[in-house]
Amino acid sequence: MTVVDGLSTEHAPARRELPPSMVERVTLIMDLFEGRTARLSLEEVARCTRLPRSTAHRILDQLVRLRWLEHTGLGYGLGRRALGFGGGDGAHSRIREAAAARLHQLQLRTGLVVHLAVLDGAEVYYLDKVGGRFAATVPSRVGGRAPAHSTALGKAMLAWLEPEDVEARAGESIGRLTQRTICDLGTLHQELDRIRRRHGLAFERGECFPDIACAATAVRGPDGPVAAISLVGDAWSPLEKVAPLVVDAARQVSRELFPRRQAPVRAPRRTASAPVPEETWSAQAMDRLLAAGQYGDWQ
Repeated sequence: MTVVDGLSTEHAPARRELPPSMVERVTLIMDLFEGRTARLSLEEVARCTRLPRSTAHRILDQLVRLRWLEHTGLGYGLGRRALGFGGGDGAHSRIREAAAARLHQLQLRTGLVVHLAVLDGAEVYYLDKVGGRFAATVPSRVGGRAPAHSTALGKAMLAWLEPEDVEARAGESIGRLTQRTICDLGTLHQELDRIRRRHGLAFERGECFPDIACAATAVRGPDGPVAAISLVGDAWSPLEKVAPLVVDAARQVSRELFPRRQAPVRAPRRTASAPVPEETWSAQAMDRLLAAGQYGDWQ
């Protein structure tokens, strides 16, 4: 038996290992989110990091406030800062750079305003806007936002998320902006199913602003939608005639961003009666689409 400072080591309390620093704790948590679509509960974070539940909860709250993470009904996931949308570099700049030439080509070929946006929670966040004389009449701006459920851009991206994720994002914020805005989740899910049946092509006429119409499709990566491109005109614009150009532009941007992508993006779960959308547009499918939209209402 050894005596140290008058205490027997046999009865001395065991030296407790010091907890990791705050930086180490944050790193432990952030390392759990391997992909942009990863979702974890508080209990999963605490168990995987071996941090006390209260400590994990406190750090998670701070990361959410600072936008490194986001918190929805499905759990915690990567936020805008972690995904690169919070500053002037990272994914934000990469998406704009990959899309720039295609946006200008679309504008020159159609004479319409072209938008590029990403999905941020229940909103779309505009990364770019290219337009001619009509641009000043479109109430949008780079860095601006709009409710995702009321825009073709937002619906084009929501269509490729799981139904639970759609409800977690749009459930509390869904509401009416105009007489034509979708304002309940049931109708929104029906609209998203129609978009998938149109191979991802979304339309809106007067849902966000009364006299504005849009056609949009998502730029999709291996883990889901990363952005969307839209053409914008007045409420009477024959957008069905230029819709294939939007689809082609989004596909080119996707190839630029993900040159090694081999397999198509996994579609959200759907009922057995709903067909799995094709990745390519056949001439027959396009003819049916144009005929269906020739005289008006896309909803």
